[in-house]
Amino acid sequence: MCRWIAYSGTPILLSQVLFEPSHSLIDQSLHSRMGVETTNGDGFGIGWYADGSVATPAVVRDVGPAWNNRNLREVAHHVRSGLFFAHIRAATGTAVQQSNCHPFRHGRWLWMHNGMIDGFRLLRRDLAVAVDPALYPDIEGSTDSELMFFLALTFGLTDDPPGAVARMAAFVERTGHAHGVRNPLQMTVAVADGERVWAFRHSSEGRSRSLFYSTRVETLRALHPDAAFLRDISDETRLVVSEPLGDLPGAWNEVPENSYGVVQPGRDAFHAFRPDLDQDVIGD
Repeated sequence: MCRWIAYSGTPILLSQVLFEPSHSLIDQSLHSRMGVETTNGDGFGIGWYADGSVATPAVVRDVGPAWNNRNLREVAHHVRSGLFFAHIRAATGTAVQQSNCHPFRHGRWLWMHNGMIDGFRLLRRDLAVAVDPALYPDIEGSTDSELMFFLALTFGLTDDPPGAVARMAAFVERTGHAHGVRNPLQMTVAVADGERVWAFRHSSEGRSRSLFYSTRVETLRALHPDAAFLRDISDETRLVVSEPLGDLPGAWNEVPENSYGVVQPGRDAFHAFRPDLDQDVIGD
């Protein structure tokens, strides 16, 4: 499947996360340790928020592998951001094309996903017709991931991200069950609005793909007083990743199964994530 990174904190060059760590996202594109596939070479994408003068995030995507893309390296070594997403793709049945690469953008929102909707070919029509007709023309690609994003937007993402993602997940699972798919949904999802990042780990079978978050910076400074890079970032800095970027002791923590976290100014928080399969989201 895929690997992804969400970064929030002190503005840094994208290259400091994408290229420099020992097990960076670029290294993971060739040598993933925890993914279903070792190689994730079916395209990549980065999305980042600039300063407050730009209303929407920038997105750069390409269909080639991340490990040898000169444009990605050029951008990463010259763009600085305090909130960005990066994603490397391993396709699960849909075309390798630019519009199918993550992250996906709508207005100020970014979305990326690792996982799949099992039986998507059978469920696609029923899922697609539930998308708000005003939003449907903005769907560019053919992936389950993008359709999940637009379902979440339909179900109120801009007002209530956790509730909207839960309603989306419940709708996908109910639709799958109606078609005889036992475990329809597998997902780790990151979504951002330019100020906060929400990260979700959930699957129908309760065996979700890997997801980790970084330990609080002040704790890491106490553990590793000689680590120079920790002196250059704020206490608010946090990463959420499909797999750890290195082996620094105490740096990484597994996101609990069937939960979501919020990375935001002040205290971050974890909550249980339990889609209500009995809720009539269409009626809402």
